[in-house]
Amino acid sequence: MLTYLIKRIITAFFVLLGVSTMVFLLIHIVPGDPVQAMLGESAQPADLEAMRIALGLHLPLLQQWLEFMNNLLHLDLGESFYSRRDISLLLAEHLGPTAILAVASLLIAICIAVPLGSLAAMNRGSHWDRIAMGFSTLGIAIPNFWMGPLLILIFSIALGWLPVSGSKGLSSLILPAITLGTALAALLSRMVRSSLLEVLTEDYITAARARGMSSARVILRHAMPNAALPVITVLGMQLGGLLAGAVITETIFSWPGIGQLTIESIQRRDYPVVQACVLVISFTYVFVNLLTDLCYGMLDPRVRLEQ
Repeated sequence: MLTYLIKRIITAFFVLLGVSTMVFLLIHIVPGDPVQAMLGESAQPADLEAMRIALGLHLPLLQQWLEFMNNLLHLDLGESFYSRRDISLLLAEHLGPTAILAVASLLIAICIAVPLGSLAAMNRGSHWDRIAMGFSTLGIAIPNFWMGPLLILIFSIALGWLPVSGSKGLSSLILPAITLGTALAALLSRMVRSSLLEVLTEDYITAARARGMSSARVILRHAMPNAALPVITVLGMQLGGLLAGAVITETIFSWPGIGQLTIESIQRRDYPVVQACVLVISFTYVFVNLLTDLCYGMLDPRVRLEQ
């Protein structure tokens, strides 16, 4: 297990190194001058040059990258070009709302996907199966930027049940959580169905039924634990996708999380904040996948032996 853990940590380190480099290069390729955005079009050339020197943007790109990596190794994310505030404080203010939204979306996805996938697997080929898989296909096909405004039109404007945007309590969390959760539930329900169908053909399931166990007990006690491994893998991978999807969803609902901060920073050409936001999302994605690999290895010894 220790060798398996070390291999996964080394792989994660190189992935994070590559992500950090790509984020730095891509953000400097994006058109737009952050100094011009801060000082305005009427700024004098001397003022523009002085600001570039103050921000370190006059240095060669390689030297800027080396300084960026050095600061990153020391966990120093620097200051915002726009507000001159410490980026760590900005992230701390916005991480909480994003974490709340991600957890709520994940709970909604699990509560929808597990019963739906189980129902489809237990009634394979029936109307229930077709309805469940139809919902799954619809959920995958509808993007967040379409689902979010649709929910606002129905539940906020037409019915007036929920607020349009903001973060003023639990009612403000419902629509963005549903927007993110339904997309994940659609994919997860198909995975639950597929895994259960594979497990339900095993001999120990037939033996359990032969002993007179009810279908519900066979599913809960024998089938679900053994079908959980591929579901856990997909769930871990999609958790990182929730953070990426939150960029769009938080913008639609004005949810004060990392996603909204990222969009605002891109509009302001605030390089350090954009880099920090993308890195946080990327690091979270890699970290969750690392935990998923470790959980998979703990639950299934065959995975460790194959490494």
